[in-house]
Amino acid sequence: MLIVHIITRLIRAGADENTMLTCLQQADDGHDVVLIHGAEYDEHYYEAYRDKIRFVLVEDMVRQVSVRHDAKAAFALYKILADLKPLVVHTHTSKAGVLGRLAARMAGVQAIIHGVHIVPFVNVGRKSKAIYLGLEKSAALFTDAFINVSYGTRNIFLEHGIGKPETHHVVHSGFDLKLYHDAREPADWAEILRCEPEGPRPPVLVMMAALTARKRHVAFLAAFQRLTVLLPDVRLVICGDGEERRGIEGEIERLGIEANVIMLGFRADPERIVAMADLCVLASEREGLPRVIMQYLAGGKPCVVSHLPGVDEVVKDGFNGIVVPSANIDAAVNSILHLLTHRSELELLARGARETDLSNWDAGTMWPKMHTIYRDVLKEVGVTMPDRALAAKGRSIAAST
Repeated sequence: MLIVHIITRLIRAGADENTMLTCLQQADDGHDVVLIHGAEYDEHYYEAYRDKIRFVLVEDMVRQVSVRHDAKAAFALYKILADLKPLVVHTHTSKAGVLGRLAARMAGVQAIIHGVHIVPFVNVGRKSKAIYLGLEKSAALFTDAFINVSYGTRNIFLEHGIGKPETHHVVHSGFDLKLYHDAREPADWAEILRCEPEGPRPPVLVMMAALTARKRHVAFLAAFQRLTVLLPDVRLVICGDGEERRGIEGEIERLGIEANVIMLGFRADPERIVAMADLCVLASEREGLPRVIMQYLAGGKPCVVSHLPGVDEVVKDGFNGIVVPSANIDAAVNSILHLLTHRSELELLARGARETDLSNWDAGTMWPKMHTIYRDVLKEVGVTMPDRALAAKGRSIAAST
C-alpha cells in the first residue's frame, strides 16, 4: 500500500522524529512510504533511511506564512499526489497539515489523516488564533481521522469544534523506553560539566528542546541567571539545535552565565545526557505532549515543566515532577531552586519518575495502533487494507531513529 506523509520541516525535533518512526515502522511492515517535506530539513535522514523511504522536497513549503510560497506549495503537493495516487495521505504539523490535506482532497485521495503534534491556536494572539482556527476547521471538513499525541490535544480540538469525537484518536509519540531506562552518563561527564572528576559534583539541570522561539530558552535563561546567584556552581545543560542558537548564545553572554550554561547542540545519545541530570526542565509556550517529558521520566529523572495540553496524563505534580503555569517561568525556576536545595524532596520525585508507567509510549505500539485507524478509515470508503503481518508489533525500532 502506498502511504504518503507530509511535514513542513524535517529537522531533529519531536514531531519530525515521531513522523520518521511512523514511516519506518510502516516500511518495515512492507508498505511503500513516501515522505514529502519542506525547504528546512536535515540531510542525515536521507543518509540514514533513503533505502527504506522515498523523500520528496517541496522547496516552497516553508514555516513562515507566505501567500506566494503557500500557493505554490499547495499546487506542487497536488501535482505530486495526483501523480503518485496514494491510498493514504497522512499530514503532520500545522502548515503541512492544511496545505497537504487541501492538496490530497484536490487529488482525490481516498483516506486523509492528520497528525496533531501541537495545538497551533493556543497561547497565541487573538488574530493568529482566529486564523489558525479558521484554517483548522476548514481542513477538518475533509479529514477522515485525526491522530493526536495526547488526550489534551484531542480535547482542545473538540472543544473548538474541529472534527468529531469519532474521528479523533490518540496514539502517543513512541520511543525506546529501555534505552533511557538503562542509560549511563557519558564517560566524559566531568569534561562536559567543566568540573574536576575528583571534585564536588555540581547540581545539573538538563533541557532537551529544539532551539526555537516557542521553547522559550531566552526567557528561561533570564530567570535562571537569578538562580546562579544563589547556586553559583549549578550547571544548565541545553541539548538541541535550531534557528535560535545565536540568539540564545548571545543571551548567555549578555547575562554573564557562560560558566553555568553548556550548549551541547544535537546529541546522538540524549539518553546519556538525561542520565547525567539531577533534574530536567521544559519551559515551552506551546506543545502537544512533548515526548521529551516521557524521556526524562523513562530515565528516572523528575522534571519541572510548564503546563501543556495533555501533560497531566503523565506528570503528576508532587509525585514525579512539578507542573507550573505556562506563563510563569519564575515559578519554574523557584521550583528548581527549592528542589536542588531540598534533596530529600528531589529524591522522592525521582522515585516517582522511576515508578511511572510509560508503556503507552513504547515505540513498538505506535504502528499497530495506527494500523487499526488506517484500516477503519479505509473501510469507511469501501477499501480493504492489505492484510499484512504487523512486523513492527511487539518490538521497538526506536534505537535506529
